[in-house]
Amino acid sequence: MTITKKQNGNALEIALEGRLDTMTAPELEVELNGSLDGAEILTLDFTDLSYISSAGLRVLLAAEKRMGKKGGMTVTHVGEAIMEIFEVTGFTDILTIE
Repeated sequence: MTITKKQNGNALEIALEGRLDTMTAPELEVELNGSLDGAEILTLDFTDLSYISSAGLRVLLAAEKRMGKKGGMTVTHVGEAIMEIFEVTGFTDILTIE
């Protein structure tokens, strides 16, 4: 998985490419833990994300919980396969998806 990070003031955008699974979720978790302190708004761009596992969902849930105390978190450009996972798991009710 490739993580691309852009900071613009208090807004942080992270684009993910590849698979967010058991092997790569810890990498995203470390990146988020190191980056969220200065961010009020988090945008996750899933344009090039092809798969997400339960480990990836756990990282998203933790980020949503942390950003909920600030300005919020948005997930953008979600493909069909990942949207289906979000729907089945109920994450469409938890996340702000654009």
